[in-house]
Amino acid sequence: QVQLVESGGGLVQAGGSLRLSCAASGSIVSINDMGWYRQAPGKQRELVAAIPGGGSTKYADSVKGRFTISRDNAKNTVYLQMNSLKPEDTAVYHCYARVLMMLQTKFMDYWGKGTLVTVSS
Repeated sequence: QVQLVESGGGLVQAGGSLRLSCAASGSIVSINDMGWYRQAPGKQRELVAAIPGGGSTKYADSVKGRFTISRDNAKNTVYLQMNSLKPEDTAVYHCYARVLMMLQTKFMDYWGKGTLVTVSS
């Protein structure tokens, strides 16, 4: 089994910054895509940022220029640096990873339980 554990959420004032981390653990052979989704109350889940195993990153238009996604492959960890936060960034942020486990032949998607980010005005 694979576990993804997020950290770094919290309460911040508008204009402030937070850095989210998500570490994957378990019987991992390889990780392809990693990224972050968020879901605000009463809204659909949306992709915030994604970083493939190789290639360019992807961002939601609403966070371009403010958020930066990165990863440390040696640590199986993905990060989301969030700057210039706005109240509309308030949501539960979930990380995901597309993982190939030992004894498996296909990559599977795994999700973290989420970390709450609250931005006050």
